[in-house]
Amino acid sequence: MRVQADVLYTGTACAEVLRLTEPLSFWGGVDPKTARVTLAGHPQMGEAVTGRVLLLPRLIGSSSSSAVLLELLYAGSAPAALIMTARDAILPIGVVVAGQMGWPTIPVLVVEELVWQTGDRVTIDHDGWIGSS
Repeated sequence: MRVQADVLYTGTACAEVLRLTEPLSFWGGVDPKTARVTLAGHPQMGEAVTGRVLLLPRLIGSSSSSAVLLELLYAGSAPAALIMTARDAILPIGVVVAGQMGWPTIPVLVVEELVWQTGDRVTIDHDGWIGSS
């Protein structure tokens, strides 16, 4: 299966999926030191985001989420990619700033529907095609 996504920030990735089942803010919801979901009561609490394609059905807004993502990128513990179901003006800023600073970046994509599950492996092309591998 291949899905064409809208590209908010281009890049490639091939990694295992971590699908979040509830909304999350990176600010207070992801520990920048451990890269684990820390939001109390979140179904994926304790899961590491490092190196995984993170599927975000919804975000809890916080302008500081981009700073947490930037910290993860700088530390080399960021997700391999972000796939969201709606455009977000805040979270991708962390990726844009990382690119401006010459740090590693990740693809940020938007799809209408999340069709992958935790444990699936996906490949993301520069042009926004997402394929199951």
